[in-house]
Amino acid sequence: MLHDRLLISTENEPGERTSGGGILIPATASVGKRLAWGNVVAVGSHVRQVALGDRVLFDPEDRAEVEMGSRTYLLLRERDLHAVASEPEGSDPTGLYL
Repeated sequence: MLHDRLLISTENEPGERTSGGGILIPATASVGKRLAWGNVVAVGSHVRQVALGDRVLFDPEDRAEVEMGSRTYLLLRERDLHAVASEPEGSDPTGLYL
């Protein structure tokens, strides 16, 4: 990968989702502008805030698709990302409910 480019895999991301009320929403449902999650599989030399294996949030309309080894990946710039997911700190639950 060159410069600030990222290679993103969207495999294993659920296409269907469930609403808060338990209603199953199919992947083909028409929704307004919806962002998508993916996993970083390669990073360029000038990428600063994303590492291999990070789960990132991006706009699926601003992408370029690349096929390698019968798998489809997305090619994005680091500036096109909206968020990087992080693991919750500490594995022990506190038992407190606010």
